[in-house]
Amino acid sequence: MYDCRIQKLVALSDYERIVSMQRIQTMLFLSVLAFVGSLLAFAQQPASEPERTVLPIPEPKHPPITEIDARKAKAPPPFQVKAPKGAPNVVIVLIDDMGFGQPSAFGGPVNMPTAEKLAKNGLKYNRFHTTAVCSPTRMALLTGRNHHSCNMGSITETATAFPGQTGVRPQNIAPLAEMLRLNGYSTAMFGKCHETPPWEISPSGPFDRWPTRSGFDKFYGFMGGETNQYYPGIYDGVARVEVPRDPNYHFTTDMTNQAIAWTQYQKSLTPDKPFFVYYAPGATHAPHQAPKEYIDKYKGKFDQGWDKQREITLANQKKLGVVPVGTKLASKPDAIKDWDQLTPDQKKLFARQMEVFAGFGEHTDHEVGRLVAAIEGMGEMDNTLFIYILGDNGASAEGGMVGLFNEMNYFNQVPEKLEDILKRIDELGGRNSYGHYAAGWAVAGDTPFTWTKQVASSFGGTRNGMIVHWPKGIKSKNEVRSQFHHVIDIAPTVLEACGLPEPQEVNGFKQRPIEGVSMAYSFEDAQAKERHTTQYFEIFCNRAIYHDGWVAGTVHKAPWEPKPRVDSFDDDRWELYNVAEDFSQSTDLAQKYPEKLKDLQALFLKEAEEFQVLPLDDRLFERFIASLVGRPDLMEGRTSMTLHEGMTGMMDNVFINVKNRSHTITAELEIPQGGTEGVIICQGGRFGGWSLYTKSGKLNYTYNWVGLEQYQITTDKPLPTGKVMVRFEFVYDGGGLGKGGKGTLFVNEEKVAEKRIEHTASVIFSPDETADVGVDEATNVTNDYQERDNKFTGKIEKVIVRLQ
Repeated sequence: MYDCRIQKLVALSDYERIVSMQRIQTMLFLSVLAFVGSLLAFAQQPASEPERTVLPIPEPKHPPITEIDARKAKAPPPFQVKAPKGAPNVVIVLIDDMGFGQPSAFGGPVNMPTAEKLAKNGLKYNRFHTTAVCSPTRMALLTGRNHHSCNMGSITETATAFPGQTGVRPQNIAPLAEMLRLNGYSTAMFGKCHETPPWEISPSGPFDRWPTRSGFDKFYGFMGGETNQYYPGIYDGVARVEVPRDPNYHFTTDMTNQAIAWTQYQKSLTPDKPFFVYYAPGATHAPHQAPKEYIDKYKGKFDQGWDKQREITLANQKKLGVVPVGTKLASKPDAIKDWDQLTPDQKKLFARQMEVFAGFGEHTDHEVGRLVAAIEGMGEMDNTLFIYILGDNGASAEGGMVGLFNEMNYFNQVPEKLEDILKRIDELGGRNSYGHYAAGWAVAGDTPFTWTKQVASSFGGTRNGMIVHWPKGIKSKNEVRSQFHHVIDIAPTVLEACGLPEPQEVNGFKQRPIEGVSMAYSFEDAQAKERHTTQYFEIFCNRAIYHDGWVAGTVHKAPWEPKPRVDSFDDDRWELYNVAEDFSQSTDLAQKYPEKLKDLQALFLKEAEEFQVLPLDDRLFERFIASLVGRPDLMEGRTSMTLHEGMTGMMDNVFINVKNRSHTITAELEIPQGGTEGVIICQGGRFGGWSLYTKSGKLNYTYNWVGLEQYQITTDKPLPTGKVMVRFEFVYDGGGLGKGGKGTLFVNEEKVAEKRIEHTASVIFSPDETADVGVDEATNVTNDYQERDNKFTGKIEKVIVRLQ
């Protein structure tokens, strides 16, 4: 068109040519302007949703800029990863060691008003399952894969060299927190981290499997299976922090304060950015410790005993609709005595133990309630997917038949006597106790089922109440959902609710497919056909298989039994239940349907092969000893360790193991005029450990045997001033684990004192107390020096711990 017009200009006058040329230029200018306008309009349109199956989301590529002057060049838009528009905040609360029949929201005696409040405005799932112990449940929850797929076939402290049991999460399994973080979420974890291999929990790392390198921007909590609520070993990120010196301090309150502060920061600074909070208190795992006012609320409420409590709980469960009306109460294990057969002293002690636990549970729910109130106060609760899981396994029977004043006795295989615990009954739940209730309460806590924590072959060990609350996303309120689900279903549920696809590649690693299924299909349809139709269970060789309403399983060893029931796995007795009709597994159908049982046993083996469950390993306490099972050991091959002043916070698994063998502890000191006070080196604390220290200038060594006995060796004279070398020498009796021996103190190579030490710890001093040089952090090994205020007043050149 423009060529024709130019040709016509030749025949026109000069004036006409000028006018026509101006018109052509104007048309060209308007055409270019329209084109540029369309480009600008396109640039201002919302960017297309990024591809989220490969994480991190790659930065966009831009053509090279050839313009020299920045004022003339156009900059590309900034690259920011944002969550999908309207994506909810996510909060997952995971209570520890709480059984299906304990929280009031599911008919139990532990008053939990926050759980009840969320359930009334949300959904209760009454066929939700865990793995039967903590580390495997937590790893499955945080990844969406089965625990053996994540190499977490048992707790981290009993990892072995076999695939499925190594305790090390594979690189092709990214945690949910990492998926959310790389999709634009702020992420934080508060409380218990029991997913990190214990040999990696030291200042030497590696830190790849710590929370802050597993997808969480923020971590405030403790590492390991449990903690003293009054003296927790807290990390902020990867740095150990000191507990506040507050007589009213309790860790659950502390971690809640931290969680509230963090969420408030997020919404103040980035109000449009959703957050993910994983809130995992140490409660209600042992030690059972709670403020006295909460414990006293339950005074006298358990005097009727565990048998009556099971009946009351089942009746409540039926009224609430969390079990079918026709549900029968399954039988108790034979080892659990009828309450009526107990002595008055037994009843008195056991009732108090349950009062302590109930107070612990209610206090924990109160703290969850404070977190809920804070989120409500920010106006964020309606669009927060709040998942409240009331237990990571069944109630714990690890207290044995009479319970424990000091739970460390369970791991060291030291039985406690009822009369000894009874003498200290008023201390239960307080700072001087590290208690656990009797196994009868665990069975009652798992009503209406038979078994408890560790028993993966029974719903008593694996079924936990679960509540989902999300007003903006779920219209149904105060309803029960009865589709079969498992903890591996949490991650895919969160992804679907957040509008995120399952990632195929994360940080350069092609991902193993998520093995759970989203529960979102059930949110608005109580009658929806369940989608999780097959699930295996295995913990410590207690194993089962669920398929289409049927369960087959075998109890290989009960928690209180010292060894497996049979010598060969072929001799295990399997049971069969039609749980579509028999909610509580009350009627064994193995004899009636042998072919059905055989088919399910075959299905278990098929699943076991696929998910790295084999070989089965029923070794017991020897699995706590790294050298016996082939897992990594930070001290592997070491016979000596040189330490320096200020080295503290070394947990049991990263300190040279002086248990069950002869050893020496040599310290090079400088003693000032006037003598010294304080700790040279120690390991453990009030509930088990040892300490080399000075008092009134004299050298002392105290061995605290699991809180039951203390053996003290003291010199007659104060240490001389100046440079001094002191040594403690222990000659072990041998002949097994936990034996005694002779302890001797030397000063400048001169023997100055000796004494017999009759008993020693065989497996562990404490899961969260540490080895420290120059101070005794947390609880004190001995009352010879004060708690915390026990720093050595001289100078420590070095300390050498040497195995003989």
